[in-house]
Order: sequence, then structure tokens, then C-alpha cells
Amino acid sequence: MTPTGFRLFEVFEFIRRVLALNLPDALWIRAEIAQVKSSRGHIYLDLIEKEPDTDQWIAQASAVIWSSTFRPLRASRGSALDALLQEGMEILIKARVDFHERYGLKLVIDDIDPAYTVGQLALVRERKFRQLAEEGLIGKNRELPLPPVLQRIAVISAEQAAGFQDFQEQLRQNAYGYQFSCTFFPAAMQGNQVETEIVAQLGRIRNQAGRYDAVAIIRGGGARLDLAGFDSIPLCRAIAAFPLPVFTGIGHDIDETLADLVAHSALKTPTAVAEFLLQHNLQLESQLLEWAGFLRQTAVERLFLQERRLDQTNAALQQLASRLLAGEQDRLHRFELQIPLLSGYFLREENQRIETAEKICTLLSIENTLERGFSITLLNGHPIRGTHEVPPGSVLTTRLKDGEVESVAK
Repeated sequence: MTPTGFRLFEVFEFIRRVLALNLPDALWIRAEIAQVKSSRGHIYLDLIEKEPDTDQWIAQASAVIWSSTFRPLRASRGSALDALLQEGMEILIKARVDFHERYGLKLVIDDIDPAYTVGQLALVRERKFRQLAEEGLIGKNRELPLPPVLQRIAVISAEQAAGFQDFQEQLRQNAYGYQFSCTFFPAAMQGNQVETEIVAQLGRIRNQAGRYDAVAIIRGGGARLDLAGFDSIPLCRAIAAFPLPVFTGIGHDIDETLADLVAHSALKTPTAVAEFLLQHNLQLESQLLEWAGFLRQTAVERLFLQERRLDQTNAALQQLASRLLAGEQDRLHRFELQIPLLSGYFLREENQRIETAEKICTLLSIENTLERGFSITLLNGHPIRGTHEVPPGSVLTTRLKDGEVESVAK
């Protein structure tokens, strides 16, 4: 006899009855969100549990938050509920186990405990912090020196974000007249796309880093869960290794995100980031004014000293000129007194020289020379000095003291 077996519906009906009998009340269940969808106000979730060591799925279930439940939850939890319902979040839900013969097993969620998720995020954040510290990324961006003037700012924020408007208004209405050039790079500031979009915009800015002095990542306020994306390891790596100083102002007064810890300067709000920029530039201006005052005072003191030196030098030159002039006048006066004496001396000397020359000329005259017994031989009326001047047969005239004698050369 062939067994007829159970009908499928009978088996599933039995399962439904067993579950209804043994699990009549809602249970608090821990799970990770693998996927989120919404339709007509209902929220559909795929929940999983992973093996801690291998990350392999060891359990999976579908879950739903009916719109009638979601609306009051949304009203009481606010934006924190949106932050909870993100892929990758580990949540603690209060759910009823529902089994339908046709649609299978489903968890119907009645409540979600944000405190559990916050605690889990804190544990994950601590683990990520240790990883960033081991990689040497904490404080790395802070080692970059700030430019003397922070004026060209690349701003990463959400489109139409109130925080970005506050940031711009704070800079525009500054009391010092400083001008800023802010370039807007839109990116998600909460949800699953925070890491992807901010890292992409940092890449764009890096490619044109020479056009900017710094980067500001800013957003408005929100729940702590809204900031989960700023604990992303890839985002923190991108900020830490960025070639420009990165400032964060993500609008949370109590907790710091990992992005804050790896940034150059972490400010609480977009307005605080703007004020930081203003104070940095004001500090430079104050220092420049102080230096200008110091230089002005130094110049006045130097000018006064130089004027005194010039006056002293002028007085010394006048005294020196007076002494030199007096000395030269004394010399001229002495020369004036010596001129008659010197001229008489020179005249007497010259007269003696002339008399001596006259005596020598008289002694050396032809008459006196002939008188002393000398003779002069002439050829054609000219004195001869040697025999080479006298050709043979020449008629020579010899002049003596008392007459002349002619002779013929042989």
C-alpha cells in the first residue's frame, strides 16, 4: 500500500499552530539589516545573522513594519528611526513571529530599541578606532601646516542643507570684511551613501588641490545614529591622507565621530567652522598689524638716530673744514712772507751763474785761445777736426795769434 502523505497546506498549518501556541507574544530579537525597502508606507526588511569569525550568514528572515506601526514609531523616534533602518545596521526589534501557509514565515515588528544599536555602534567604533590608530591615521592630517590665509574653501555638504547656509552666512556677514571663495561639493550627510559620496568628492578635490586652501565637511544637527556613516574606515583613511587640511563640523555637540578624530580640526557645527576660519585670518591680520607697528616704531627710532648722526657728522665736518682752512691760510701767509726772501735769494743765485758763464765764455773765446798759443786750421774758411777732412793738395789756412799761414796738404 503506497502512503498518501500529508498535504503541504496541512504541514504549514501545523507549523503555524505550533508557532502560535509556543510563541504567542512578541520577542526581542537581535539581527542585522541586509536590505530595506518601502512601499505604500510599509517598511520591508531582510534580516540576517552572521557567523562572527567568518561573516557567513547563519540565519535569514523577512520582516515588516506596517505603516500603522511605522507612523507612531517615526513620530516618537524622529530621524533616529531613519538612521536605524539602514543596511548593515545591527538592531534590536520587538517582533511577532507570523507564519502564513502561502507566504511563509515573517517577523512583524512592533518596536525598535535605538539604545541597543547605539551601543553596538560604539563597540564597532572602538574597534575601528584601534584599527585607525594602528595604521597611524589618528592625527596625520593634523600634522599639515595651515596656510597663513584660509580663503579658498572646498565645502562638502548636502544640497539645500541648513548647515551649509549657516556656514556661508557666517562668512558673508563677518565684521572684518574678509572675502572667501567657497566651492560646493554635494554629498549625502546621512544614510548608506555617506562614505561613497564624500570619498568621491574628496577624490575630485584632490585632483585640483592647488585651487583650495582647505576642505570643510559640514552638516546640520541630528541624532547620533545619523552620524554612523562618519565612522567609516574608508572615509577616515581618505580624510587622514588628504593633502589639504580637513575641517569637520557635523553638528553634534556630545559625541565625536571617527572622521572628527582623523580630521585636522573638529568643530561642533558649520557655524563653528566658519568662525574658526575667521579667527585664523584675524590672527594673521593682528600679527601683521603688530609687525607693522613694530617696523614703524623701529623706522622712527632708526631715523632719529641717523638724524642725530648726520647732525654730529655735519658739525664735525664743519669743525674739520675750519681747522683745515685755518691751516692752509697759515701756510699761505708763511709763503707770502717767504716770497721776498726767496726771490732775492734766487736772483742772487742766477746773477752769480750768469757772471760765471760770462767768465767761461771769455776764457773760451777764439782770441784768448790763440793768445794761449793755440792755432786753428781752416779749409775753405771752415775749421777742420781731423785728417780725413783734408784731401791731398788742399790749401789750408792756419790762424795764429799774430796772423795767418797758408800751406798745401800732401
